[in-house]
Amino acid sequence: MSLPAKIGILTVSDRASRGQYEDLSGPAIIDTLNDYLTSAWEPVYRLVQDEQPLIEDALKNLVDVEGCALVVTTGGTGPAKRDVTPEATEAVCDRMMPGFGELMRMESLKYVPTAILSRQTAGLRGQSLIINLPGKPKAIRQCLDAVFPAVPYCLDLMDGPYLQCNESVINAFRPKAS
Repeated sequence: MSLPAKIGILTVSDRASRGQYEDLSGPAIIDTLNDYLTSAWEPVYRLVQDEQPLIEDALKNLVDVEGCALVVTTGGTGPAKRDVTPEATEAVCDRMMPGFGELMRMESLKYVPTAILSRQTAGLRGQSLIINLPGKPKAIRQCLDAVFPAVPYCLDLMDGPYLQCNESVINAFRPKAS
């Protein structure tokens, strides 16, 4: 029996430092992944302020120390001066995966014209995939619905854990062997 896949959940918010902050976005990611996945997985949750060194340290810890094959961030992807999650992601990644951000913006444009202001991205650090999501729970689900079908196969290609999905909720795409 294999160990549960570790998936990092990183919420980035300045409100985190103000005490009594209720994070709705991190739990929204966990709820969505619980809907998607039938294979065993373990969330590794972190909450940090909108400061690039803190975000970079959290990403490195989730991948290098905790061993998360997938890290999903929420928050800090807009145009505000303090929104630096994409910069932190790029700083810690070996290679970027721009198609994720492109698809998430295309999907979000179906709902709001301000989606073009979003700077979501994704990248690879070692054998881990890091995906930046927006901060609103509804937008998180919309974006994950768009990109998650490619995530299990991406992890397969990196020799990561085999994620099985609930096909009545989301269909993971894996090419058929020829």
